[in-house]
Amino acid sequence: MNRSQMMLMPPSRYESQKRRDWNTFGQYLKNHRPPLALSRCSGAHVLEFLRYLDQFGKTKVHAPVCPFFGHPHPPAPCTCPLRQAWGSLDALIGRLRAAFEENGGQPEANPFGARAVRLYLREVRDLQGKARGIAYEKKKRKRPLQLQGGSQMHSTEASESVAMAASSNSGTAMNIPLSVLNL
Repeated sequence: MNRSQMMLMPPSRYESQKRRDWNTFGQYLKNHRPPLALSRCSGAHVLEFLRYLDQFGKTKVHAPVCPFFGHPHPPAPCTCPLRQAWGSLDALIGRLRAAFEENGGQPEANPFGARAVRLYLREVRDLQGKARGIAYEKKKRKRPLQLQGGSQMHSTEASESVAMAASSNSGTAMNIPLSVLNL
């Protein structure tokens, strides 16, 4: 595909979100008192932006003094604030980090990759996990399975072959999406 054909295609959802987020951050810098140039932006300004976004959040985060703190499904409403969900903030920072470099920023000067921003995201994740009573766990990488004869198969391939074997043994062809099987 040549460049002119790519220009005619609409941007992907990710690219559209990234452009929208970049424009929103640029607008935030313009409205900052005093106005702030991107070249003078630091991790502290990114944290200020993330805290500003909290007012538009839709995730109830129970305070430690709330009687529902630690309950994933509270039985009644409470006055705890709505905040941005950790996953949304994490994805936002990822898009802004990429947009910064695409717009000429140097990777080593990227305020979205600052240590303070990473620590803040970790703190938000842990706090929201405790407030819900559910700890966030890292996703584990799937390891290859050893088969007879020394060949390897990833666990997703193994579950596909099990599903195919189960359907072929019944004598009739069955098309079952693997997501239904929870393998």
